[in-house]
Amino acid sequence: MNMRMLMSAGLLCLFALTGCKRAETPSETNKDVAEARSDATTQVAEARKDANEETREASKDVRDEEQKAAGETADARYEVAVAQAEGDHKVAIEKCDAMTGNERAACKDRADDALEQAKAQARSERDAVKQ
Repeated sequence: MNMRMLMSAGLLCLFALTGCKRAETPSETNKDVAEARSDATTQVAEARKDANEETREASKDVRDEEQKAAGETADARYEVAVAQAEGDHKVAIEKCDAMTGNERAACKDRADDALEQAKAQARSERDAVKQ
């Protein structure tokens, strides 16, 4: 029991001594405050730098995705335009079949020219978006 009381008293003294810390001098406090301000300024600057880099990367990713989507949309519109032109061409050729001689040949030439012009226009519109 005495050993227990002696240990308890020793621990109580140890806690009491560690709890008693002398007050800092004004110059020590000023130094600590200056260091804390400097550390805070550095941390804020690093956080801003990181935030700016992340924002730039996110913006680049968004631009890349928008460009990719625009390209895919342009490709899809091209495919639709070509399908429409080819359908129109088939209809025109069928109408030409009702004609004879030079009239028929000229009709088919006009239909072929219209098909090529429509395809060229579709390519031009697609390529303008992809540049």
